[in-house]
Amino acid sequence: MNRFIQLHMLTSYPASNLNRDDTGRPKSVVVGNVMRLRVSSQALKRAWRTSDIFVGALGALNEQGYSDFLGVRTRDMGIEAYEELVKLGVAEKQAREWAREIAAVFGATEQTKAAKKAASKAKDNKADSEEPATAEINTDKNADLKTRQLAHYSSEERKAIHALVKTLARENRAPSEEDKKLLSQSRTAADIAMFGRMLADKPEFNTDAAVQVSHAFTVHKALAEGDYFTAVDDLNRGTEDRGAAHLGVTEYGSGVFYTYVCIDRALLLENLGNDADLVARTLSGLIRAMAQVSPTGKQNSFASRAYASYLMAELGDQQPRSLMQAFVRPIGQQDGLIESAIAQLELHQQCFDQAYGACASARAVMCALPDAPLRAGEQVLALPELVQFVQQDGDL
Repeated sequence: MNRFIQLHMLTSYPASNLNRDDTGRPKSVVVGNVMRLRVSSQALKRAWRTSDIFVGALGALNEQGYSDFLGVRTRDMGIEAYEELVKLGVAEKQAREWAREIAAVFGATEQTKAAKKAASKAKDNKADSEEPATAEINTDKNADLKTRQLAHYSSEERKAIHALVKTLARENRAPSEEDKKLLSQSRTAADIAMFGRMLADKPEFNTDAAVQVSHAFTVHKALAEGDYFTAVDDLNRGTEDRGAAHLGVTEYGSGVFYTYVCIDRALLLENLGNDADLVARTLSGLIRAMAQVSPTGKQNSFASRAYASYLMAELGDQQPRSLMQAFVRPIGQQDGLIESAIAQLELHQQCFDQAYGACASARAVMCALPDAPLRAGEQVLALPELVQFVQQDGDL
């Protein structure tokens, strides 16, 4: 088996704000003592796993409208259970109590958090004075049904929750301890298999991620810019006030981004219950989404959708390594950013091979540029062919 799949991708984005920081500016990072623009791995992974391309690669949706091969990340599964119980005729008070118990299986709820804070405050007050403790006021009426942290539910777990809800409504009873054994080690949820799952309160049901994704950063110096804009009131005829109805500033930047992804094929196969066909579909969906799907931030303002210009795939059992070192020294403007980035990337790949021996058993690239500086004899494939290349798991 070629255990590791390494993917090196260059994508050129026009003016965009794909991934904002807490001030609304494009995220950034200093590399080689030079400021670059950045897109976080979290933003990339969410865009890929929720894309039509990835979902479509896994198969048709089921009768409930979701995929049997994808999980759902949410804090609100307790709310969904509560609303379903009410629809099935359970009294609201009972429905809330039962749904709260179901939600608590997957992590402590906000109500539990508030209770712990109140208890801690009461203990402190008792030590310091006789003042009564008061719990924090939470204006969210459904806070008691929400888990404190996002929980990633597999399709099997979601089906089990809905089946339990129907049973409770039919038998008009609270969930028993046996009923609440809803957690499972999913073997069909591709997104959980790829990116892992962490349940702080139930670590025995955690899943190690088989896919590691870097933060993408520009291969050259790049700074965020500010766009001062105005909006005009269409009904203002200018007879009394000729000013704008709205003034604002939006931040943006552009550049060529390098992204590195490492896939542990053996772990992915294990996470998916040794289902080789599902692994192949998962890899196909992931690679196609990587090449074709952009994060959705500010797309209505910038239409900054982009396909990858270059994608190198490496297969082998060798210890993985990123090729970000190719861009510690920022690429200059004189020879074309993408062409220079490709040349630097392939040069550093060769240098690593010379220093450490072959770092992969086989390589292939996809390139969408007419005059790219590719090596003579390099295996250049279209995206569907590159997907087939990556799906190979035997000796090459």
